[in-house]
Amino acid sequence: MNEKALRTLEYTKIIDRLTELAGSSIGKELCRNLKPSSDITEIEAAQKQTSDALSRIYQRGSISFSGVQDVRGSLKRLEIGGSLSTLELLRIAKLLETTSRVKSFGRLENPDREKDSLDDMFDNLQPLSGLYNEIYRCILSEDEIADDASPALSKIRRSIRQTNDRVHTQLASLVNGSSRSYLQDAVITMRNGRYCVPVKAEYKGQVPGMIHDQSSTGSTLFIEPMAIVKLNNELRELELQEQKAIEAVLAELSNAAAAENENIADNFRILTRLDFIFARAMLSKSYNGTEPVFNEKGHINIKKGRHPLLDKKNVVPIDIWMGKNFRLLVITGPNTGGKTVSLKTVGLFTLMGQAGLHIPAFDHSELSVFDEVFADI
Repeated sequence: MNEKALRTLEYTKIIDRLTELAGSSIGKELCRNLKPSSDITEIEAAQKQTSDALSRIYQRGSISFSGVQDVRGSLKRLEIGGSLSTLELLRIAKLLETTSRVKSFGRLENPDREKDSLDDMFDNLQPLSGLYNEIYRCILSEDEIADDASPALSKIRRSIRQTNDRVHTQLASLVNGSSRSYLQDAVITMRNGRYCVPVKAEYKGQVPGMIHDQSSTGSTLFIEPMAIVKLNNELRELELQEQKAIEAVLAELSNAAAAENENIADNFRILTRLDFIFARAMLSKSYNGTEPVFNEKGHINIKKGRHPLLDKKNVVPIDIWMGKNFRLLVITGPNTGGKTVSLKTVGLFTLMGQAGLHIPAFDHSELSVFDEVFADI
């Protein structure tokens, strides 16, 4: 289809509305790239999907696809044996959680009903609940791994807490003891990842230890007392062990995700497709659309068609038919009588229908498939 006709007939505005109704970034991309087809088989299949999705919305309500995360980059890394970050694993968990919710939505209550065009997509979804539950158990947030993510991590963090308590006990006795008069403030602070106390510069010799920093004026030195140097060293070593244990947890979760790489990729592909289809159905619902009947004979029969961009309360429905007994239609009438709107409605309905979108008209309205639509309005 030529771009000029798409703009002139305001098809691009319809696509903007459609894009807003998709929940995922890839679903929105599919909406933005939607163009009319001239293949009647492809058109009828897309129309059937839109109708089936609309039927499910009327039966079950709408469904959100906002949890569909773009995990293609992460899946590529898993293919080559890479380990994923907490954020990447959480995105996979969110995708699988959405998969579970969408699959549940796809189960209709009547088992004896006839299968529709969406059943296979819903059936092929694999929630992998064990995997996403394990990810959520181990990763509390992008910046936090649970203590019980692994026995090793739990043991290390317990040792860190105990060592921290010993450090604070030592420093508290220093801050509240005989050395209090040497300190600028009775506080414990951190410098370069080490526990320090703020010592007045003139008393630096009274508090033996390592100087890590000083104030901008030079009046305060931040000293790590010798009494806790060993404990601080133990803390640093435990922190390194903690990081290695976290990396081991992420590697184990990544391996579990890698084992389901193909299923996760299939879920992503199906969910983005469903997002695109349900966006079309939601658009149809917004203007009470119906599925048009298509032919390849040039026959058009629009029953009570309403331009989708005009106010539903004020728009005047039109009936237009042509192609059977005559192939040329001349529209005449006074200014503001609706001639331009009528022309645009026929052209826009053709573009929308061939893109798999419903049209705001009565049931059994008929459209023909055209290779090109031209408009000079």
